[in-house]
Amino acid sequence: MSAVITARGRKKTSKYKNVPTVVDGHKFDSKKEARRYQVLKLLLQAGEITDLELQKRYELIPTQRKADGTAVRVVTYYADFVYMRDGALVVEDVKGVRTDVFVLKSALMLQVHGIEIKEV
Repeated sequence: MSAVITARGRKKTSKYKNVPTVVDGHKFDSKKEARRYQVLKLLLQAGEITDLELQKRYELIPTQRKADGTAVRVVTYYADFVYMRDGALVVEDVKGVRTDVFVLKSALMLQVHGIEIKEV
């Protein structure tokens, strides 16, 4: 189980019990995501996939301005992995728990960019 020590010296456990992991200098949110990276790396070396990217940023809703001029932050989605396979773009998200936020961002990715997110 993952625990982070807070400023008050208390241990704080991850909400979804994930364990942050580092592989090849890349920090992953979970062991599952790190394992998926290792599999994709092998597929890349074997020539099965190309153009592997980690944590690619997609803008879903640009910054908006309210009537009083205050800004409403941009809404973004960071894909865990993006690569090409057989000439097609694949966007992957490694999920332990399917959250409402992910469902919404997945729908926005399809609407805004025409990209379906593959859950792993």
